[in-house]
Amino acid sequence: MSTKTLTPMMEQWHACKATAQDALVFFRLGDFYEAFYEDAQSMASELGLTLTSRQNIPMCGVPVQVADQYLDKLLAKGYKIAIAEQLDNPAETKGIVRREIVRFLSPGSVIQSRLLSDQSNNFFVSIAKTSQGLALGIIDISTAEFRVLETAHLRELLSEICRLRPAEILISERFAKEEAPFLQELSQEFSFLLNEQEERSFSLPLCSSALEEHFSGSSLKKLGLDGSYAETIAAGSLLHYLKDTLYMDLSHIQTIEKDPFTAFMTIDKTCLKNLNILPTKDVQFSLVDILDDTLTPMGARMLRHWIKRPLIDPLQIQERFGAVDEWRQKPEGLQEAESSLKEIRDLERLLMRITSGSSSPKDFIALKRSLVAVQKLRSMKPFQTKLLSHCFLKLEDTSEIVQILEETFVDDPPFRLHDGPCFREGHSASLDELYAISFRSKEWIAKYQESLREELQIKTLKVGFTKAFGYYIDVSKSQAAKVPPSFHRRQTLTNSERFLSEELKEFEYKILSAEDRIKAIEKSLFLEAKKTIGAYARLILSLAKAIATIDVLRSFAKTALSHDYKRPTLTREDALEIRSGRHPIIERSLDFSAFIPNDTTFSKDARLHLITGPNMAGKSTYIRQCALLLIMAQAGSFVPAERLFFRPIDQVFSRIGASDNIAHGESTFMVEMKETAEILRYATADSLVILDEIGRGTSTYDGISIAWSVAEFLLKNVPAKTLFATHYHELTQLEKEFPGAKNFQVSVQEDAYGIVFLHKITEGKAPKSYAIHVAKLAGMPQTCLERASEILLSLEDSEKKPNPLPKTSKPSPPPPTKNLAWIEEIATMNLNAMTPIEVQQKLHHLQKTLRLL
Repeated sequence: MSTKTLTPMMEQWHACKATAQDALVFFRLGDFYEAFYEDAQSMASELGLTLTSRQNIPMCGVPVQVADQYLDKLLAKGYKIAIAEQLDNPAETKGIVRREIVRFLSPGSVIQSRLLSDQSNNFFVSIAKTSQGLALGIIDISTAEFRVLETAHLRELLSEICRLRPAEILISERFAKEEAPFLQELSQEFSFLLNEQEERSFSLPLCSSALEEHFSGSSLKKLGLDGSYAETIAAGSLLHYLKDTLYMDLSHIQTIEKDPFTAFMTIDKTCLKNLNILPTKDVQFSLVDILDDTLTPMGARMLRHWIKRPLIDPLQIQERFGAVDEWRQKPEGLQEAESSLKEIRDLERLLMRITSGSSSPKDFIALKRSLVAVQKLRSMKPFQTKLLSHCFLKLEDTSEIVQILEETFVDDPPFRLHDGPCFREGHSASLDELYAISFRSKEWIAKYQESLREELQIKTLKVGFTKAFGYYIDVSKSQAAKVPPSFHRRQTLTNSERFLSEELKEFEYKILSAEDRIKAIEKSLFLEAKKTIGAYARLILSLAKAIATIDVLRSFAKTALSHDYKRPTLTREDALEIRSGRHPIIERSLDFSAFIPNDTTFSKDARLHLITGPNMAGKSTYIRQCALLLIMAQAGSFVPAERLFFRPIDQVFSRIGASDNIAHGESTFMVEMKETAEILRYATADSLVILDEIGRGTSTYDGISIAWSVAEFLLKNVPAKTLFATHYHELTQLEKEFPGAKNFQVSVQEDAYGIVFLHKITEGKAPKSYAIHVAKLAGMPQTCLERASEILLSLEDSEKKPNPLPKTSKPSPPPPTKNLAWIEEIATMNLNAMTPIEVQQKLHHLQKTLRLL
């Protein structure tokens, strides 16, 4: 359509769309947000709404009152949205109402939405690449967390982004072209909105100015970014985009932290998945699930941060152990703290909503009640350990803020401003008067009517109101002569006359104008309250961080008491010793007494453990268990073991499981080899490596060759502590050739009826694979088992016979009738709906049944 034929309103829309660019425009028309053209088609398709049209222009709209639920759906699908509001009051405007974009919404900049989880951060990150290196700018607008970190490797960048799982990523157009494979790999891990911006948005001068301006003229040197070009660009580009492109108020972002990679254990995307560290839809329990007993949203988020980024510094780890121990020794203190923590709301997000102007009156009350609970927590007996003592000292006196909020707001305000009395009586004399007029008008009218009846001696006199004529005094025609001359005649009816007195006229003006005046005063007082609380932002954020730390340490102590976790012991020696270690996740899904604990000891003579034994005997559980215990310990938690004696490790490497990457055309074996190559390239003497069945994705001899060479390479070139689970018994010969190799086996009890897994790791090598026994437990038909035994005997004697395989045996008779029941039971088992533990328990039951046959 030619712009010459556009209506004034559609000209406004086109102007808004030019500003919004790739964002969907929610265009305010009265009580609806409307979308037009392609925006309408996208909106209708994504939300399942009806697409209409007017003058051949596609349209789709949603009511303003319920728009939030539709906005959330679009944001969850990765859309960016521009909100165009009416800037004039339609009732007071002659001609067209002004409309302009007042804010943008995007997945990474959500501040008040159902998409925000109390337990998780909503990160928006930017990536900067310079000749010096790579950097990430990381911000959670909803909690005021703002960090920057630098690295020289894309691999480390990928790991960090996978830990953060941001909702949105900001990059330059050049980075998008140069690092397309990296971005493609990243997009396969999780969904996010990718924002490409012009190269000038990532220029050093622009980014430096954005940082210095935001932090009130602070120099880059004062911010700790002097000479750090990549970090400056990563952080500055993020601030510039949020403020200048998305029109966001970031006044609550008051600090920026530098976050060195070297301060934390690296847990890459493979380990996050293989070890079930984070909650996902695919697993019943994760490490986070079993450790999280936090009572505040800030604590829940901090616990996830600690587990994803365990410490390396022994002193910091020791401080956390000491704090957990002190909590554990004060069970009465745990209960006292819990009663206070339960009353504390999400201080970080409450502050963000208040200072950004997106709060409701109830947010101020939630803040007040939370700060009252903080004072109760603050009054607890002093703690002795350095970390807890420091945290409680950070709980500053907030009685001044509480008093301000108490004097400002009523105890139970409405959810929205202007929906009822919000401000306490006495806070504003002019507002009190208007409240009295507005909410006590009926009482005033009744009193005025009664006073007129007595004064004029007209018992049938009434005071009423109509929209057309306003307030009036109604008297019958026979009584009209009693009305004073000062009253003005307003309306003549068949049986009565209606008048207006000066007093009623004045009251009418007050009533009709009171609502607008109330709204104006309430808005002014609300903005004043926002400004007042904003002045305490730094204090409140400091409180939130201290409370989160207290909450996580208390949670670790509670878990330790409930599940018999012990305090680990740190050493400077290159040692790792575990006594009676238990898998924290699997243990929780079983009866505590049912889990078989195991020991692990690394030394110079045993730094690569070769673990053999049948499938399903527990090799994978055992090697995962060792990695999880170290992650827990370096996060500051006690562990499910009688003893853990260790020196902090720098990274956990894992190669577990088999999976194709069909999108990249990579087979199971290719994925296995790529992950193994990463380990051999980056593992250090301070790393822990866990390998499960290397080489199984190819032929037997090729697999043995690769597995042998990987083990040999680790022994010769990478002195990492390694747990190498394998079904290739040939590898057990490594113990004789390399002093660092040590054979271990999963114990199995064998008798005439079959085998029983003991789940106990002992020294030595497994005498055989027990594959046919496991197949029998799994319900393999007897004819197949017998044939497999024949082939196995033939293969074992293949060196003496020219034909390694025996001739095809005669068909065996069908199994006896008495076996059909358990065969049918196996055939109908839904393996996809069962956990490995449930499968194992079922097999034990079937094994007992078979012994009775």
